[in-house]
Amino acid sequence: MTDLRLGVNIDHVATVRNARGGAYPDPLRAAKLAEDAGADGITAHLREDRRHISDADIDGLMAVLDVPLNLEIAATKEMQVIALRHKPHAVCIVPEKREELTTEGGLEVAHEENRLAHFIAPLRDAGCKVSVFIAADKRQVEAAQRVGAQVIELHTGAYCDFHTKGDFAARDAELQKLTKLATFARTLGLEVHAGHGLTYDTVLPIARLPEVQELNIGHFIIGEAIFRGLTPAISEMRRLMDEGRDLR
Repeated sequence: MTDLRLGVNIDHVATVRNARGGAYPDPLRAAKLAEDAGADGITAHLREDRRHISDADIDGLMAVLDVPLNLEIAATKEMQVIALRHKPHAVCIVPEKREELTTEGGLEVAHEENRLAHFIAPLRDAGCKVSVFIAADKRQVEAAQRVGAQVIELHTGAYCDFHTKGDFAARDAELQKLTKLATFARTLGLEVHAGHGLTYDTVLPIARLPEVQELNIGHFIIGEAIFRGLTPAISEMRRLMDEGRDLR
């Protein structure tokens, strides 16, 4: 079984900073600490309303990171222009609604194939690895391959929510869907990532999926850092991911 990469999402360091409108805590400092703690990449979502990560943060991340940046964006012209200017290692296309607290559900690729294909092509031509954030739905996986995405990131939010609610039958059914769709995606030549809502209690079964090559985790790690510190919080997630991969 191959190594499993960890992408640490630093959005909510910026959320805390923006609550006071100052300069601290600094997302760039968090990104560098995450690098030192064993993160294989940094993820940042530049939202249209700039509620956490700012354009200046993306400028800074591109300048200081030694690990790849995964830039999450909505499929808008403004965001495409920004991504093409920076040319990050990876671009993940996510659904986005102004009123949501966090990304709700996966991208509706199957209903927007023509638009997304035209959105993705210039990013790929610029050398970015393009992923789409989708629910565990065969139609969406097939559509992702048709529009030119190289990667799918499976939305693990429902799986995690069922676990938190104690609905273990529904949790296990969702895990089975994720398992089947990860396998199916690999048959189409797609790289498979996963993320959203993962915690120490839910990461092991996802880490055990052999087709999954990367997990992107943010909110839980930043929250846990309040109690443990950022480096120990990341190190524990890394340990559990390696346990899932049987690499300890």
